[in-house]
Amino acid sequence: MPDWLKLSLTDGPVVAPLTVLIRLTLALGAGGLVVLVYRNTRSPVEQTPSFPPTLLLMTVLIAMATQVIGDNVARAFSLVGALSIVRFRTVVRDTLDTAFVIFAVVVGMAVGAAQPLVAVIGVVIVGGAAFSMRTGTSRRSALMPTLSLTVRMGLGDKTAKAVEPVLDEYLVERRLLSMSTAKQGIALDATYEVRLRSGRAVDGLVKALNLAEGVQSVEVATRDRRDGPA
Repeated sequence: MPDWLKLSLTDGPVVAPLTVLIRLTLALGAGGLVVLVYRNTRSPVEQTPSFPPTLLLMTVLIAMATQVIGDNVARAFSLVGALSIVRFRTVVRDTLDTAFVIFAVVVGMAVGAAQPLVAVIGVVIVGGAAFSMRTGTSRRSALMPTLSLTVRMGLGDKTAKAVEPVLDEYLVERRLLSMSTAKQGIALDATYEVRLRSGRAVDGLVKALNLAEGVQSVEVATRDRRDGPA
């Protein structure tokens, strides 16, 4: 093998293959713990189906990137520059989800930098904090009534984009129960099970939705989880 090719293939942080395998396996396990914390501290209404796998893969990928960088500052800046060209269209719906993204990144970085103890302690402390906050949120949510919200809207992406910000602003939880056509197929009825945010009123929600582009009517009814709409 020519010297220039041998140099190009070996010019980097030397890490034994077995070490790489062990670290990435540990990162996979640590990512699983991050996902476990996420699934058990976020209600099903708040969870996005693709988010847990994203956290798991992100933990492993960050651990891999950390090993590629090693102690080379120039390589670190090069990697940041390469990743900066990536653009994601999906916006994180909740700021708490952003915290879990950072959680996965830091845990993966700790494992990749051969600091598994930091990752373990971090998972325990952050997980404990997330569970404690979830308990407090659940107690407050138990005092908030569950409502049935039906929104009749015109067909099209613009209407959905106009409704989503209103729902995010007024609701702490929402779950889509059903969707059906109305007015001979020219309108759409979407029924949700929802909980209002603290300090938000039903009449404010109704007014805001009625002002949204494409919304034709709004109906809100009290709802019991066992008995259905009142």
